[in-house]
Amino acid sequence: MSAPVITTRNLSKTYTERVLNNINLDVQPGEIIGYIGPNGAGKSTTIKILTGIIPDFDGDATVLGLDVRKDILEIKRQIGYIPENAALYDTLTPLEYLQFIGQLYNLDSTQIERKAKELLQLFELGNYTDSRMTTFSKGMRQKVLLIAGMIHNPAILFLDEPLSGLDANAVILVKEILAQLKLSGKTIFYSSHIMDVVEKISDRIMVINKGEMIANGTFQELNAQAHSGSLEKLFTELTGNTEHQSTAGQFINILESK
Repeated sequence: MSAPVITTRNLSKTYTERVLNNINLDVQPGEIIGYIGPNGAGKSTTIKILTGIIPDFDGDATVLGLDVRKDILEIKRQIGYIPENAALYDTLTPLEYLQFIGQLYNLDSTQIERKAKELLQLFELGNYTDSRMTTFSKGMRQKVLLIAGMIHNPAILFLDEPLSGLDANAVILVKEILAQLKLSGKTIFYSSHIMDVVEKISDRIMVINKGEMIANGTFQELNAQAHSGSLEKLFTELTGNTEHQSTAGQFINILESK
């Protein structure tokens, strides 16, 4: 087996309270990792540490064999990061914004413009290439962020709720893009609440709850342990929240009360 491209050892993070507690993970080249957990479980914190956004943490982490503390600029050159919410310079056009991002990665200006226009067209934004993004919907902005995170063809792609705001066709397209990136040898670290997508695209699923890793395996392996039938049911069992049906019933009762 080749060397992991992402490793953590006893990765921990404390704000006023501990949000990550001794997370150990190894990600192999070409894997799609589904990283799931309830809100506040530590998913985004893990990704922000691995991408250098949060520099202060305990334990050790490497990406592409490079130390996250010492070599983060070199790591950033080789990875892509697509968050759920990011501050776009929305007075720019998509083309101007992608030209700016491409220049950060030292891409040739002619190459940036060609790639940007072709990728925007594939995401059905070809008619908005020169429109100010102040008027864009959340889904349109997310498409620009997706392109910005991939335009430099990174070796590893970190995605934190990347499908937020996308229409059904765009979700299907992104799933297919991720599948084909995997086939080309890219590694994808994917955090999402959309369980059916995680179930379908992930080689391995890691479940984090209250800052601790509580499951790590293929969907088939995890399902064999819990006999749940779906990732959604498996997730509720692993995280201890199995009261959705009861809570929904209470919700309806309140709505219908006089």
